[in-house]
Amino acid sequence: MQIELPLALLGGLSPSQFMRRHWQKKPLLVRQAVAVGSVPISRAELFELAARDAVQSRLVQQTGGAWQLKQGPFARRSLPSLATPHWTLLVQGVDAHHPAAHALLQNFRFVPDARLDDVMLSYASDGGGVGPHFDSYDVFLLQVHGQRRWRIGRQKDLSLRADLPLKILASFEPTDEYLLEPGDMLYLPPQYAHDGVAVGECMTASIGFRAPSRGELARELLQRLADDAADEVGDALYRDASQAATAAPGEIPGALKDFARDALQAALQDPQVLARSLGEYLTEPKADVWFESASAAGQALGLRLAPNSKMMYDAHHVFINGEGFVAGGKDKRLMRELADRRQLTAAQRQTLSADAAELVNTWVQDGWLVEMP
Repeated sequence: MQIELPLALLGGLSPSQFMRRHWQKKPLLVRQAVAVGSVPISRAELFELAARDAVQSRLVQQTGGAWQLKQGPFARRSLPSLATPHWTLLVQGVDAHHPAAHALLQNFRFVPDARLDDVMLSYASDGGGVGPHFDSYDVFLLQVHGQRRWRIGRQKDLSLRADLPLKILASFEPTDEYLLEPGDMLYLPPQYAHDGVAVGECMTASIGFRAPSRGELARELLQRLADDAADEVGDALYRDASQAATAAPGEIPGALKDFARDALQAALQDPQVLARSLGEYLTEPKADVWFESASAAGQALGLRLAPNSKMMYDAHHVFINGEGFVAGGKDKRLMRELADRRQLTAAQRQTLSADAAELVNTWVQDGWLVEMP
């Protein structure tokens, strides 16, 4: 992606300008960010996805001022009628199941893939919404069909109502209001309060970003480090030949605490251990993701990443779907190309080393890569 070229998606800003001026700083409203109809997913297709066990979906309904939340899957007959107002169906991860949603997500890869999450689509009947709330991550709200009225505001009071099944703000103080038509888009930084209400029947795409907390990262990385700890630090036993007799047997010896501290430091001594654990964590598929196995035809065909596949790299490794590999030379350059562009030509594939060619054939068989002419 040419990050210095202006994009209609960003209202004529280049990706570089957008990231400097708006990313995690202030909202941006873009009229006609995408061509009307460029996200061709129908209401029937969305309802069909919501009926699948492997797809996360939620139904939010407001009746007489009371909010209700139900978890999917939802058979069509279990959804309210289209004429019933004030209900919303939210379907998560649509990009993993629908080509148009996957293509839409690629437009936002001026943000690192490590932060890019998924596309959620919401269908709402007239008056439908999920109440005034805030997200802990950046979000682009793209109007796909119909109209939705958004009220937004940056407020310090982010306390939530404790009596509701949804995370709805106890006190909402909007400062701006916009009516979005098909093709319009609104970007909001994290913790920017907003409330969207359907004006008639409508569908909205939310392009969301992952923002792991320090605690989440620490937990995940420590767990991965623990799995490899014995290999990294060895199996040397604690020895205390100089331990004197003690009159306080309940006290933990200082030497044992030092031994434990040294063990942890040894596990983290190699900086590549932490880097490898982070890359594997960031590319780990979600629990509901699955791949279709296939046979590899050979080097005469190009390659593209399956929609569900996550591939990233750092200075020394290549990561794909939770697995890490050391790469060097031409293979390293081509693997980075595959991660950045999500595809390799047949000519590029033919220049892979024998080991790398065997590896990508395995990825094809696992369904992580798809062969193409």
